[in-house]
Amino acid sequence: MKKTSALLLALLLVLSVFTGCGSSASDSKEGKEADTTAAAGSAEADASADSDWSYIEGKGEMIVGITLFAPMNYEDENGELIGFDTELTKAVAEKLGVKVKFQQINWDNKEVELQSKNIDCIWNGMCITEERKQNMGITNPYLNNTQALVMKADRQEEIMKDVSGLTVVAEQGSTGEGKLLGTIEDDDTVEVSAKEYFGKSNYVAVDSMAKALMEVKAGTADLAIVDSVCALAMVGEGTDYEDLIVNLDNNFGSQEYGIAFRKGSDMVDKVNSTISELYAEGVVDKIAEKYGLSEMLIK
Repeated sequence: MKKTSALLLALLLVLSVFTGCGSSASDSKEGKEADTTAAAGSAEADASADSDWSYIEGKGEMIVGITLFAPMNYEDENGELIGFDTELTKAVAEKLGVKVKFQQINWDNKEVELQSKNIDCIWNGMCITEERKQNMGITNPYLNNTQALVMKADRQEEIMKDVSGLTVVAEQGSTGEGKLLGTIEDDDTVEVSAKEYFGKSNYVAVDSMAKALMEVKAGTADLAIVDSVCALAMVGEGTDYEDLIVNLDNNFGSQEYGIAFRKGSDMVDKVNSTISELYAEGVVDKIAEKYGLSEMLIK
C-alpha cells in the first residue's frame, strides 16, 4: 500500500514538472514576442519624434518666428503681413501642404523659442554665423547682406569723422550687435573691424532693427548699425525715415541669410529642395523683383 502511494506521488510530481516547464516555455515565448513588438513600436515612435517634418506635418502648421522689418516681414497700410520672407515662406508651405503661422519673437531669444518648440523655424533675414550653425540646422544661404550705418542725413559728415563718445544702437542678438561687441569674429571679408571702430562709442541694445531706426530718428541715438537689406528698404525718400541716410563706406564684412530649424532637423533638406523647385518655376525671382532684392539673391 505504501509502495503504491509512493509511486502515485512520484508520478504526480513528474507530471507537475512537465506541465510547469511547458507553461513557462510558452509564456517566455509570448513574452519575448510582446517585448519585441513593444521595442519596435517604441523605436518607430522615437523615429517619428526625431522627425521635424513628421511633427509639423502632423499638426498641419509651421510656426515661423519673425520680427517686423522691411523688406523681409512687415505690415502694409492695412496691417497685412507682407515681405520677401513672408511670401517665400508661404510659397514653400503651400508646396509642403501645411499652413503657416507667423509669430513675433524677441530676436535675442530666438534659439530658446526654437528649441522649446514655441516656433518651428526662424525665417526672418537671419545671418548665418558659425555659432548659429553649431546650435541650429540652417538651410542653404538665399540672400546676401552687409552691415550698414544709419544716421541723420545732415549729421553724416560729422558722424563719419569720429564716432567716439556717440551713442550707437543695434538690435539685441543681431549680427550688427555681434560685430560691434566682437562676439561674431571678423573673417576675410572684413575691411573694418566694427569692434575697433566703435571702441570708444556708447552702445545701447534695442529689441528690433525698426526700433534702432526710430531711436536715430528721435535723436536719442546718434547712429544705428543694421542689416543693409533692412536699411536700404526702410530709409530714404518715400519712407518714414526720409531725414536719415544709409552709409556703406565701412565694410564690416559680408553675410548671408539662411533659414533656421532645430539642430539635425530633416526640414533643412526639405526646404532646400522646395526652394530649388520654386527657383526652377521662377517664383523666387518674381518675389525678389517685387521687393527690390534681385541683385542680392544667392542662386
